[in-house]
Amino acid sequence: MNANIGISEANSHAVVQFLSVILADEYVLYTKTRRAHWNVEGIDFFAKHTFFQAQYEQLDGVIDEVAERIRTLGHYAPATLKSFLSLTHLTEELTNNNSSEGFIRELVSDHQSVIIKLRENINHIGNELHDLGTSDFITGLMEKHEKMAWLLRSHLS
Repeated sequence: MNANIGISEANSHAVVQFLSVILADEYVLYTKTRRAHWNVEGIDFFAKHTFFQAQYEQLDGVIDEVAERIRTLGHYAPATLKSFLSLTHLTEELTNNNSSEGFIRELVSDHQSVIIKLRENINHIGNELHDLGTSDFITGLMEKHEKMAWLLRSHLS
């Protein structure tokens, strides 16, 4: 059954295309954070291992929220690794070594990239696509990423 929630089909489709890219970005960022959790090395291993776990657990919740927003709009969420890799604007390759600083710098960059993409689309989704619910949703999502990026940056000197 189609969702008849006051958003035209064309606008709904455009919003879901954007949310699908965000879902892919979230999944890649989650995977990279898991990689950091599993592979971090150094004198600060345990503290960073635990820190990265808290971050990937938060991202796991975000992934579910984005997918459920897509479903709320009456569409199906992409749900394969292949589709995520074709949609994401992030790279899954890490450019740094297994030090906590290397992982943190890479993750900060990715969070900031997601923040910018979200910020650039808040008004477009609300004003031009007439979906204030998703506009509000991605505002909240942006705030989560801002806090996660701040927590990551706080580990850097």
